[in-house]
Amino acid sequence: MEPLIRPLLGGLMIGFAAALFWILNGRVAGVSGILDKLTWDRPEGRGWRASFVGGLLVGGLLLRLFDPAFLEGHLQKTIWVVALAGLLVGVGTAMARGCTSGHGICGVGRLSKRSLVATMVFIAAGVLTVALISRVGVL
Repeated sequence: MEPLIRPLLGGLMIGFAAALFWILNGRVAGVSGILDKLTWDRPEGRGWRASFVGGLLVGGLLLRLFDPAFLEGHLQKTIWVVALAGLLVGVGTAMARGCTSGHGICGVGRLSKRSLVATMVFIAAGVLTVALISRVGVL
Protein backbone atom coordinates (compact mmCIF):
# COMPACT_ATOMS: atom_id res chain seq x y z
CA MET A 1 0.00 0.00 0.00
CA GLU A 2 2.90 2.38 0.77
CA PRO A 3 4.01 2.69 -2.89
CA LEU A 4 0.54 4.00 -3.78
CA ILE A 5 0.42 6.73 -1.13
CA ARG A 6 3.03 9.14 -2.53
CA PRO A 7 1.68 9.23 -6.10
CA LEU A 8 -1.87 9.59 -4.80
CA LEU A 9 -0.95 12.43 -2.46
CA GLY A 10 1.17 14.05 -5.17
CA GLY A 11 -1.68 13.91 -7.68
CA LEU A 12 -4.13 15.34 -5.16
CA MET A 13 -1.73 18.16 -4.32
CA ILE A 14 -1.16 19.00 -7.99
CA GLY A 15 -4.89 18.99 -8.68
CA PHE A 16 -5.61 21.13 -5.63
CA ALA A 17 -2.85 23.60 -6.54
CA ALA A 18 -4.07 23.88 -10.16
CA ALA A 19 -7.66 24.42 -9.01
CA LEU A 20 -6.59 27.00 -6.43
CA PHE A 21 -4.45 28.80 -9.04
CA TRP A 22 -7.48 28.93 -11.37
CA ILE A 23 -9.82 30.17 -8.64
CA LEU A 24 -7.46 32.82 -7.28
CA ASN A 25 -5.94 34.05 -10.57
CA GLY A 26 -8.37 33.01 -13.29
CA ARG A 27 -5.43 31.45 -15.13
CA VAL A 28 -4.45 27.95 -16.13
CA ALA A 29 -1.32 26.67 -14.37
CA GLY A 30 0.42 25.72 -17.61
CA VAL A 31 4.09 25.65 -16.69
CA SER A 32 5.46 25.90 -20.25
CA GLY A 33 3.34 28.98 -20.98
CA ILE A 34 4.29 30.60 -17.68
CA LEU A 35 7.97 29.91 -18.30
CA ASP A 36 7.77 31.05 -21.93
CA LYS A 37 6.28 34.41 -21.01
CA LEU A 38 8.80 34.79 -18.18
CA THR A 39 11.89 34.13 -20.30
CA TRP A 40 11.04 36.20 -23.36
CA ASP A 41 10.83 39.98 -23.43
CA ARG A 42 7.32 40.40 -22.02
CA PRO A 43 7.48 42.55 -18.88
CA GLU A 44 3.77 42.34 -18.00
CA GLY A 45 3.07 39.68 -15.41
CA ARG A 46 6.74 38.88 -14.94
CA GLY A 47 6.51 39.14 -11.12
CA TRP A 48 3.86 36.49 -10.55
CA ARG A 49 5.43 34.24 -13.18
CA ALA A 50 8.83 34.46 -11.48
CA SER A 51 7.15 33.69 -8.14
CA PHE A 52 5.39 30.67 -9.66
CA VAL A 53 8.59 29.21 -11.15
CA GLY A 54 10.53 30.09 -8.00
CA GLY A 55 7.93 28.27 -5.93
CA LEU A 56 8.37 25.15 -8.04
CA LEU A 57 12.14 25.26 -7.51
CA VAL A 58 11.93 26.07 -3.79
CA GLY A 59 9.35 23.31 -3.31
CA GLY A 60 11.72 20.79 -4.87
CA LEU A 61 14.62 22.02 -2.76
CA LEU A 62 12.56 21.82 0.45
CA LEU A 63 11.44 18.31 -0.44
CA ARG A 64 15.08 17.38 -1.01
CA LEU A 65 15.99 18.76 2.44
CA PHE A 66 13.26 16.81 4.24
CA ASP A 67 13.58 13.59 2.26
CA PRO A 68 16.87 13.40 0.31
CA ALA A 69 16.05 10.03 -1.25
CA PHE A 70 12.75 11.30 -2.69
CA LEU A 71 14.29 13.17 -5.62
CA GLU A 72 17.24 10.88 -6.05
CA GLY A 73 17.63 9.62 -9.56
CA HIS A 74 20.19 8.04 -11.77
CA LEU A 75 20.55 8.98 -15.41
CA GLN A 76 20.44 5.94 -17.61
CA LYS A 77 21.32 7.97 -20.68
CA THR A 78 24.08 10.45 -21.44
CA ILE A 79 23.52 14.11 -20.66
CA TRP A 80 23.30 14.75 -24.43
CA VAL A 81 20.40 12.35 -24.83
CA VAL A 82 18.65 13.96 -21.87
CA ALA A 83 19.28 17.44 -23.37
CA LEU A 84 17.91 16.29 -26.73
CA ALA A 85 14.84 14.88 -25.00
CA GLY A 86 14.31 18.18 -23.20
CA LEU A 87 14.64 20.08 -26.47
CA LEU A 88 12.09 17.80 -28.14
CA VAL A 89 9.69 18.29 -25.22
CA GLY A 90 10.09 22.05 -25.64
CA VAL A 91 9.34 21.82 -29.36
CA GLY A 92 6.33 19.62 -28.63
CA THR A 93 4.90 22.01 -26.08
CA ALA A 94 5.30 24.88 -28.54
CA MET A 95 3.51 22.87 -31.25
CA ALA A 96 0.70 21.85 -28.87
CA ARG A 97 0.54 25.38 -27.46
CA GLY A 98 0.78 23.93 -23.99
CA CYS A 99 2.26 21.18 -21.86
CA THR A 100 1.02 18.31 -19.76
CA SER A 101 0.27 20.61 -16.84
CA GLY A 102 -1.73 23.07 -18.95
CA HIS A 103 -3.52 20.55 -21.15
CA GLY A 104 -3.37 17.32 -19.16
CA ILE A 105 -4.26 18.67 -15.73
CA CYS A 106 -6.02 21.98 -16.20
CA GLY A 107 -7.50 21.58 -19.68
CA VAL A 108 -8.81 18.06 -19.17
CA GLY A 109 -10.23 19.17 -15.82
CA ARG A 110 -12.18 21.88 -17.68
CA LEU A 111 -13.23 19.36 -20.37
CA SER A 112 -11.48 21.38 -23.08
CA LYS A 113 -11.72 19.47 -26.38
CA ARG A 114 -8.38 20.87 -27.52
CA SER A 115 -6.74 19.73 -24.28
CA LEU A 116 -8.32 16.27 -24.48
CA VAL A 117 -6.88 15.82 -27.99
CA ALA A 118 -3.48 17.25 -26.98
CA THR A 119 -3.30 14.93 -23.96
CA MET A 120 -4.17 11.89 -26.07
CA VAL A 121 -1.41 12.88 -28.51
CA PHE A 122 1.07 13.33 -25.60
CA ILE A 123 0.28 9.86 -24.30
CA ALA A 124 0.37 8.23 -27.76
CA ALA A 125 3.71 9.88 -28.55
CA GLY A 126 5.13 8.69 -25.23
CA VAL A 127 3.97 5.12 -25.80
CA LEU A 128 5.33 5.14 -29.35
CA THR A 129 8.67 6.58 -28.23
CA VAL A 130 9.12 3.99 -25.48
CA ALA A 131 8.12 1.17 -27.85
CA LEU A 132 10.57 2.32 -30.51
CA ILE A 133 13.45 2.89 -28.15
CA SER A 134 12.95 -0.43 -26.33
CA ARG A 135 12.58 -2.47 -29.52
CA VAL A 136 15.11 -0.76 -31.75
CA GLY A 137 17.49 0.22 -28.98
CA VAL A 138 17.99 3.73 -30.29
CA LEU A 139 19.65 6.23 -27.95
